[in-house]
Amino acid sequence: MAWAILILAGIFEIIWAYSMKLSEGFTRLTPTVITLVFMILSFGLLATAMRTLPLGTAYTVWTGIGAIGSFVIGIVVLNEPMTAMRMIAAVLIVSGLVLMKLSSN
Repeated sequence: MAWAILILAGIFEIIWAYSMKLSEGFTRLTPTVITLVFMILSFGLLATAMRTLPLGTAYTVWTGIGAIGSFVIGIVVLNEPMTAMRMIAAVLIVSGLVLMKLSSN
């Protein structure tokens, strides 16, 4: 159950990162409110997952989900560049997440 909670926390991190971008430096009310709500939810779920999962594993996976999800949103939704170097970096992040998950069994 802790892994499901952690994955949901990571998804919420993607949502708040994207809405923070849309808030334009917290100058737009609706995206700012969405950012704050999903930050609180994401941190709360991360804290819940950390009751069971090791700190290093939970935090690394949570951050990685947010990083990869935000990377994909940036490319797909915000038309950010998809260069070879950025793709290699994303593959390395995912590889690290898989290894972290495997090491916690």
